[in-house]
Amino acid sequence: MKALVKTGPGPGLDLIDVPEPVVGPNEVLIKVQRTGICGTDVHIERWDGWAERTVATPRIVGHEFCGTIVELGSSVTDLEVGQFVSGEGHYVCGRCRACLAGKRHLCGNTRGIGYHVDGAFAEYFAMPAGNVWVHQPGLDPDVAAIFDPFGNAVHTALQFPALAEDVLVTGAGPIGIMAALVAQFQGARHVVVSDISDERLELARGLGLQHTVNPGRDSLSELYRRIDMKEGFDIGLEMSGSPAALTSMIDHMVHGGRIALLGTPTREVPLDLAKVIFSMLTLQGVTGRQIFETWYAMSSLLSSGLDISGVITHRFDHTDFAEAFAVAADGRSGKVILNWE
Repeated sequence: MKALVKTGPGPGLDLIDVPEPVVGPNEVLIKVQRTGICGTDVHIERWDGWAERTVATPRIVGHEFCGTIVELGSSVTDLEVGQFVSGEGHYVCGRCRACLAGKRHLCGNTRGIGYHVDGAFAEYFAMPAGNVWVHQPGLDPDVAAIFDPFGNAVHTALQFPALAEDVLVTGAGPIGIMAALVAQFQGARHVVVSDISDERLELARGLGLQHTVNPGRDSLSELYRRIDMKEGFDIGLEMSGSPAALTSMIDHMVHGGRIALLGTPTREVPLDLAKVIFSMLTLQGVTGRQIFETWYAMSSLLSSGLDISGVITHRFDHTDFAEAFAVAADGRSGKVILNWE
């Protein structure tokens, strides 16, 4: 079968022939239909410091996917051949304190597909049955392929109730935009999206997020007057990893405001703890998805009318992966999909 592989240290990926996975007793074999390119995949393709420390080569990359089950392991009894699925890409140990308490997303022994173990950018992918999510009938495969990042957005946006609250989202990448859409869908009074990319802010507006700010030239304080905000934001969703974005967010929160942090900084972040303390702010780190509570929430949101399909801006055949990765890395696009059919 064909797979997209980091064959050795250094920039680049190769589409090469590799053996088809052998299905274990508790696994299923999935014929991959679509995959989404994540920032993690871009880091691996570029072979930056994180990738060099994290990824052992050769490694099949990719963790955002959907496909159809074509084979069941001998011990799998609760899934069926032909089901349309995606999967939770975090493999947990099952025995640590967090796992035994049902908090698998907090497992300290997590291994991630596509970087710790072989991933899903391939014609076929074998996954433990316990990690498989069965999609609702009729779901668009392009949307199904991005349940992993959609889950990051939902997990972050649902940290705090947003009904009638004013919400600031810093970072208008695809996950930030999806988080803003979830906050708006929850009934937030105002949702403001901040980013330094005009292209991504335009994408956000095109998806119905009318309040956008480019901090390179726009003032949040001026925005207050336009949308009748008196004191600041009740909720902050920090999706960019930018130290400047977090500092600005803290400056613009109401006393008692709550901030969920998903964006991963690439350098040390200076933090004015006095402001956090005297404003009684809550800072909540977020990672991954609750397994599988967030997946239920994702499916329920979509079946209730939330539309995230517009966050997908580019689609490529998997053979055109080099062009697809260039688009995904330029910082201006939405989600980029690879078609493996």
